[in-house]
Amino acid sequence: MIEQHILENTIGVFKNYKTLAEKSFAQLSSDADYHYAPDAESNSIAVIIKHMSGNMISRWTDFLTTDGEKPTRDRDGEFVDGTESKEQLLAVWNTGYEVFFNTLNSLTTIDLMKTVTIRGEGLTVMQALTRQTAHYSYHVGQIVFLAKHIKNLNWISLSIPKNKSNDHLMGSYLDNLK
Repeated sequence: MIEQHILENTIGVFKNYKTLAEKSFAQLSSDADYHYAPDAESNSIAVIIKHMSGNMISRWTDFLTTDGEKPTRDRDGEFVDGTESKEQLLAVWNTGYEVFFNTLNSLTTIDLMKTVTIRGEGLTVMQALTRQTAHYSYHVGQIVFLAKHIKNLNWISLSIPKNKSNDHLMGSYLDNLK
């Protein structure tokens, strides 16, 4: 019973983070926005998209039976900014998430304690899920931060806007009275 809750909750968390990133993408105006990096050591949203997708395809293809770091993955290439259009980048994003969610949705409660391998390290499926939750949420946070930076004063908050906490609390309170 708790195992089913863990699987369902984990899938829900991943869907929420995917949505946060996509709400950030929706606010970007141009292909150049996706390729903006604040400095030479920072990654652009385009790079983060390519990295996350590459990770998802590598980790979640044959997840239960092969090492999560596939020999065909070009991890270093994921970190090279190119000239991809928004449409091309969203296709890369969606391909990674399709592989990822297909595998996630195929897992059963019995799978949670099975051992998988990532870069030669044995982990339970539960540990691998926790690891990827941290990894993907970290990168989604970067995407949101960069998009907010790019949009500046035109950013539409994805949560409670600055200095609007009391409005949110009052609104929630009034909604609950109805």
